[in-house]
Amino acid sequence: MTTMTETASAVREFKMPDVGEGLTEAEILKWYVAPGDTVTDGQVVCEVETAKAAVELPIPFDGTVRELRFPEGSTVDVGQVIITVGGAGDVAPAPEAAAPAAEAAPAEPEAEAPKGRQPVLVGYGVSESSTKRRPRKGESGDVGSSAPEPEAQREAPPEGRPGLNGHGGRPLAKPPVRKLAKDLGVDLATVTPSGPDGIITREDVHAAVAPAPAQAAPAAAPAAAQEPERAAPGDGRETRIPVKGVRKATAQAMVGSAFTAPHVTVFVTVDVTRTMKLVEELKQDRAFEGLRVNPLLLISKALLVAIRRNPDVNAAWDEANQEIVQKHYVNLGIAAATPRGLIVPNIKDAHAKTLPELAAALGDLVSTARDGKTTPGAMQGGTVTISNIGVFGVDTGTPILNPGESAILAVGAIKLQPWVHKGKVKPRQVTTLGLSFDHRLVDGELGSKVLGDVAALLEQPKRLMTWA
Repeated sequence: MTTMTETASAVREFKMPDVGEGLTEAEILKWYVAPGDTVTDGQVVCEVETAKAAVELPIPFDGTVRELRFPEGSTVDVGQVIITVGGAGDVAPAPEAAAPAAEAAPAEPEAEAPKGRQPVLVGYGVSESSTKRRPRKGESGDVGSSAPEPEAQREAPPEGRPGLNGHGGRPLAKPPVRKLAKDLGVDLATVTPSGPDGIITREDVHAAVAPAPAQAAPAAAPAAAQEPERAAPGDGRETRIPVKGVRKATAQAMVGSAFTAPHVTVFVTVDVTRTMKLVEELKQDRAFEGLRVNPLLLISKALLVAIRRNPDVNAAWDEANQEIVQKHYVNLGIAAATPRGLIVPNIKDAHAKTLPELAAALGDLVSTARDGKTTPGAMQGGTVTISNIGVFGVDTGTPILNPGESAILAVGAIKLQPWVHKGKVKPRQVTTLGLSFDHRLVDGELGSKVLGDVAALLEQPKRLMTWA
């Protein structure tokens, strides 16, 4: 996707790229530059959060930053301009001169718009003049004649950045924002926009939520009505948090998976005392020096060996073509809890890695996830997943499949428990495993064999060397 545009005045526009497969929007988390700063090709200018991960965006050209189109915290559609850059040595407009510049600069690319398809996928884009948009049916496109209308409803925005779109005084807002307003019972005509071109954002809608449905306010006084709406809702007993980014993607994926794939979960409780002893031995092995060695490493290896012994479990259901797609590789997903929500990055071709290589890959995956630097590519193409819920002290669970995968292994807490060992009750390290699988692909026998193999390998981890 093309993400920059050069105008006749040598002002370049950097547009929000699709940093992942099929993404339509991203939230700007942090700007690393400001107007007047000099940037070079490849320099990271901001960090954004997509529906999959936090990503740093490098700018693809040199110059001087003229304008940051969106503040931190804004959700921006793919294809919208987020930053403009002038030629080297160019000076960013002073704050008092910024408004006239905003009116004049977009006039150049406006004439170029018909020459090619704009990469804006959702919403109105970030045009500086409402004349850029395509007129709706029955509309003359003469926005100037409707300019006085917003003045009757609220303080008029600067010329060239109208708050209303000129079609019956209808406020500017993207479809998701309109739906949000409808769900919350907010009249968009009473909301003061904060986005570019007078576009109403999600934050504006949430700010307008009052403890009780707001009464219709006079057209000339929405600004006064806005103050109480921005106060804490009700008596503070509820807090509304916008669902976006990783949380939104996770919710959609889990709902889709739970209501698409028929889930079956089988459980087994296993003595992992020998596995825990082997973990301690490997920590002293020079081959693992500097690597992270823990029970998850051996559990991952055990699952990979079980898949090698039962390859039919590593598959996907192709609903469109009514086919079962068998995978001859394993991209091992590891569910990771991060401050931004649950993500599932995967280790590519984990089946081909030695134990030290697997340890290194697991270490990199965990540290990257904790830092919030996991890339969208790292979360695509998984085949099976491990969810280590035992780190939260939980005995076991019934995990939901990662979409497109056939199986997920839940690992419970490893605890010292009384266990019958060699005919006597002794304290042993015990855990419970739960394997959920797609019953369209995996029947009970196959699922039980896979889980049984994992359990046997963890009871006698030296089998990892012979079974592998």
